[in-house]
This record gives sequence, structure tokens and C-alpha cells, in this order.
Amino acid sequence: MSQLTITGGRALRGEVTVQGAKNSVLPILAATLLARGPVELLGCPRLRDVDASVRILRHLGCDARWEGSSLVVDTAGLNRCEISDILMREMRSSAIFLGAILARCGQADLSYPGGCELGPRPIDLHLSGLRDLGAEIREEGGVLRCRAPRLMGRELILSMPSVGATENLMLAACGAEGTTVISNAAREPEIVDLQMFLNACGAKVQGAGSSSVTVEGGRTFHGCTYACMPDRIVASTYLCALASAGGSVRLLGARERHLATVTAALREAGCAIASDEGGLTAVCRQRLRAVRAVRTAPYPGFPTDAQAVLMAALLRSRGTTVFEENIFENRYRHVDELTRMGARIRVSGRTAVVTGVETLHGAPVRCTDLRGGAALCVAALGAEGETQVSEICHIDRGYEDIARDLRALGADIVRVETEER
Repeated sequence: MSQLTITGGRALRGEVTVQGAKNSVLPILAATLLARGPVELLGCPRLRDVDASVRILRHLGCDARWEGSSLVVDTAGLNRCEISDILMREMRSSAIFLGAILARCGQADLSYPGGCELGPRPIDLHLSGLRDLGAEIREEGGVLRCRAPRLMGRELILSMPSVGATENLMLAACGAEGTTVISNAAREPEIVDLQMFLNACGAKVQGAGSSSVTVEGGRTFHGCTYACMPDRIVASTYLCALASAGGSVRLLGARERHLATVTAALREAGCAIASDEGGLTAVCRQRLRAVRAVRTAPYPGFPTDAQAVLMAALLRSRGTTVFEENIFENRYRHVDELTRMGARIRVSGRTAVVTGVETLHGAPVRCTDLRGGAALCVAALGAEGETQVSEICHIDRGYEDIARDLRALGADIVRVETEER
């Protein structure tokens, strides 16, 4: 087992390149199943969730190998269309393989996916959309048995702008006859990135980033070389780390247009943030101020994945900030750990009220989920003394090497191996 030891009270200074986006590369890895040639993903982040996707691809008979910082995938050897329960349970995003396998093979057998315990995240929208395209889906003992010898394009109207459903239906529609229009589609930048990858492989997809995505099916896919977008949540995390510890940092590759709601909140709190073609530069020289209510919402609203790290950055702010979580029901699991460090937070249902304190103190804390774990690191940087963050396997799902990156920004943080009890 591993843990992070962080000594706070040290201003950050330095620069770091933001890794490729976890939430972009995972659907792109599923989309490689559509390509009839090798795909090279440049700068692919080495994450636990990426490793899980690679294991799924290899289980399906594909070749996936690392060449330096690139991941090369060749699906020519695809020889099965089922994914075992063990592989599916490793991450929530495994559901994205359903649409791609159906488009390529016409059938798929897989169980329900796993991932962080953030409350109910049903895949009903995925399944109803696939049925509308012509798939026959039945559940047998927890296994989804899907058959679609012929998918037909049509208009699909989502009852809510689900990111996963939008991506899954985009992939399935690539293998359908005719044109599919996905209405009330999610608008996240990662969906735009998926569209760009698919088009680089020969697809004809339009409208990503808007509420209507059009997919022209029946086209021939080839391999390509592609670099996915920088991770906007990782960039948000490191900006919040600066806000917590103070100092001046440069985030190479970060795109402010992807995280404008986060930078707006940090500017309101007292940070100075400048954007240019190369990335973001941020400076924080004083104690932060509380900000107006933060309400998570689908893009372009405030991202639920950035809620915990912004909360951690504001723990020592002047005044009170209200957070309202509107995406997941169980997204405040990090609060109990933050209070161990001296934070003042009251939670009632979907609302958390953060009242700033003068000082935080280091404490032994444990990660409860991916973004909650990152929030503990952000808080530790602004605390007095030493904090030990355990169960960092959650953090490894979305951050290639958070200790390396924060050290590059001047933090006193080390990853240590501990004996498993």
C-alpha cells in the first residue's frame, strides 16, 4: 500500500505540464475498437483507469502496448465480445465499451460497471438509447446480453444530458445504418475530443459541444495518431492547490475555456489568473475570501469533479461559502476527513456550508474517492504540520503522479510505501 506525506505551510512556485484528460482518453480507448488499423494516443496518461481499459482491450483480443509516453492500440485481433465481471467492476467508465462492441461485433455480454461510490449512477439512458437504435438487451443474473445484428440510425432524445450516454450512443451510432441525431446531448469538452478522434479515424460526426450531435453511420474507420485534450480537472486541482498554499504557478497546456467556472470562483476568492496560448499562470498572495454559492451542474456549469478541491481551497477563507451538489447524491464523503484537519463544514442533504477558519492542522486522513482524495492533498498544502493521506489508490485512478506534479510546483510531498495490515 502507498500513502502521501505532505508538509504544509509552503508557498508553491514552479511550472508543470497538465496530463492528458482521464475523462477523454477512456471513451477514446473504447472507440479504438471501431478502427481497422493501429491507433497511437500521444501523451496518454498512465492511470489506474487507463490500465483497466487496457486490460479490457487485451481481454477482447486486441494488442495494447506502451511506447514511451504513447499508448498504441491495434484491434485487428479482436476475437470476443464479452467482458468479465471482474474487469467491469474496476471502473465506472467500463460501460462505454458497450456501444463500441455492439457497433463492431453486433453483440456484447457484460455486467454492470463499478467505480467510486458516489451514489446511484444508472446506465438506463445508455440502454434505452441502444434499444432505440435496434439493440435487443436483456439481463440474466446481473449480465447484460445485447444483440444488434443491425443498428439503424434515428433521432435519440436524452431525458438528461448524460456524458456517458452521449458518448456510448455516439460510438454505437458509428456502426448504424443511416444518420443518428442525439438531442439534449451532454456538452462537455471531452465529448468534443471524442468527436475529433472519431473524425480523425474516418467518421463523420458533427455538433459535439452543443446539445445536438449528428453521426453519419456506415463509414469505414482507419487508424490514426491522436493527442487527447489536457485534463481540466487536474488543472483545476493544481489551481486550487495554489489557492490553498499561496504562491505563483504555471500550468502548461491548461485551457481556461474548459474550466472557466473554476477560474471565475478562484478569481472571486482573490487569486490572479492569466491565460494564454501556452497555458495558465496563477498567483495567490493573500488569504482567500469566501465566494458566492457554488452549484454543480452539467457543462458549462460548475463541474462536480471540481467541487471537492475548491471546497478544500476555501477552508481558510474569510467568510462562508455554500456548496450545492446537483449531480451525485454522495459527493461529500471527503467532508469528515477535512474536519479532522480543523475544517468547519456543515452538511445537510445536497448542501455543504464551509465557514473559513484561521488555521488547519495536519492529520492522518484517508481517501474516500478520487476527487475527495485530491481535495485532502489540497487542504494539506495549506495546513500546519504533516498530513498522511492513505488509500491513495483512489487518487491514482485520475492523477498520473500527483506527488511528482506538486513537487514540481514546490510542494513538500512524498509518496511512501507502507506495510499492509
